[in-house]
Amino acid sequence: MPHLIGRRAGLAVVAMLALALVVSACGSKSKSGGGGGGTIALLLPETKTARYESQDRPLFTKKVTALCSSCQIIYSNADQDAAKQQQQAEAALTKGAKVLVLDPVDAASAGAIVARANQQKVPVISYDRLITGADIQYYVQFDSRKVGTIQGQALADKLKTDGKPTGPIVMINGAPTDNNAKLFKGGATTALTAAGVKIAKQYDTPDWSPDKAQTEMQQAITAVGANGFAGVYGANDGVAGGAIAAMKGAGIKPSTKPTTGQDAELAAIQRILAGEQYMTVYKAVKPLADRAAEIAVLLAQGKSVPQNLTPTTEDNGKKKVPTSTHPITAVTKANIKDTVIKDGYWTAAQVCTGAYASACTAAGIK
Repeated sequence: MPHLIGRRAGLAVVAMLALALVVSACGSKSKSGGGGGGTIALLLPETKTARYESQDRPLFTKKVTALCSSCQIIYSNADQDAAKQQQQAEAALTKGAKVLVLDPVDAASAGAIVARANQQKVPVISYDRLITGADIQYYVQFDSRKVGTIQGQALADKLKTDGKPTGPIVMINGAPTDNNAKLFKGGATTALTAAGVKIAKQYDTPDWSPDKAQTEMQQAITAVGANGFAGVYGANDGVAGGAIAAMKGAGIKPSTKPTTGQDAELAAIQRILAGEQYMTVYKAVKPLADRAAEIAVLLAQGKSVPQNLTPTTEDNGKKKVPTSTHPITAVTKANIKDTVIKDGYWTAAQVCTGAYASACTAAGIK
């Protein structure tokens, strides 16, 4: 009898151990969520450029969730403060982020964030703005130099049509800490110079701040006079809005001074319809955010990234970074309907409010 009892006890122990292993295995499988989850940090640079909160963040989040329901997202916006962004990145790493998707406030100082991530073997995807001089793993971008070239060429063509082919113009550039701003400026300057357009005054706008752009434009008007410039190169829609506000304040009709922009912000599309801003550059954010999310999820799950997701490279001064580049389009009043409205970037209901209703009707937007 004691022998039988011992045997039964042994079998009970074996059964319990087997059950524990099954439970453990089931728990592990559930946690992995079919391919595994992981924590992804999305670190955006500022809120003065409206697209980051209205487009990039929700689109990225939606795509990650669709690809990996068990993935977690840590989101932070640095409000144009490089030190704050570094603190946010360190906090994300402390919380267990497996991937950093980083749109840097300062392209150079962001190298410290990359170095810290590399120490913890956490890959970094440079998002929208290139992080220079650092060992980043991937880059998703719009061709920034091409953006500037499109802006400069559009302005040169408009000035020629208006009978003022040599300008001169005022250039309101972006933040000097943003590597993209340098590329925009370079592309625009090359196009303008090739067309023979002269530059009366130019400024680099700290923090991409519209109110600082307004002050810069006021200074330009004071220096050259209302008749001393024929148009304005605005590096993005925010600074274009600041420049247009300054012209209005000085009694200058913005319609007589064609102004460029970038990002197809809602306010800019409305200004273009009203004739206050000449053009913007439409960058379809969804493909950019989707691609960043695809790469981030694969990395968070410990998987390799197929080369077709990043088919080209970009030299950031440290290495040739595998890169995914996305298309851009010049938008004027003539093609708003066939670009931002058609793609659903903005709806007619969002654009055609109040004072802009008649302009929408004239442009065939319903």
